[in-house]
Amino acid sequence: MSFSPRRCLPSAVFSTSSAVSPLVSLSAVVAVFVTAAGCSSDEGPRPPVPSPTGSAAAACRALHDALPERVDGQQRVELASETRYAAVWGDPAIELGCGVPRPGVLTPGSEHYNPTPDVIGVNGVSWVLEEQDDGYRFTTVERTVFVRVTVPDAYAPEVNSLVDLADAVRATIPEQPE
Repeated sequence: MSFSPRRCLPSAVFSTSSAVSPLVSLSAVVAVFVTAAGCSSDEGPRPPVPSPTGSAAAACRALHDALPERVDGQQRVELASETRYAAVWGDPAIELGCGVPRPGVLTPGSEHYNPTPDVIGVNGVSWVLEEQDDGYRFTTVERTVFVRVTVPDAYAPEVNSLVDLADAVRATIPEQPE
């Protein structure tokens, strides 16, 4: 799933001058509504935002502060809502969520459970990988908090994004005690 930045028109567009005919004003308002369909008062992408608590929330806030401005050559994008648990780079979006639930592939009894999932190590961080229709989803394993990164096919090989994120994850999300 990709979240592209949206540009919404400012509310000042809706003001009309007395010198403008009612027909022109109505046409302008209709055009604005058609153009702004799907926009909200906030600009920017809206990825799913996790809501961790306690020590997980603290680790995620530290990760947010340590994240790079560029991932796989893509500039970080300002999110529509202020959060320290998600981040986005580029368009189509490379999305990161911190404090996400345990993925189904790692959850016994889940429809997607796999006792031997595909796991890769990138610069000291282990990730379970799940192929999606439009790319890959990677979720940290062996860490106290799950961090999920979704990378569209546009950035193949998708694993390259993890290289840019590994230092921040390794520095802020503690390893699971053995």
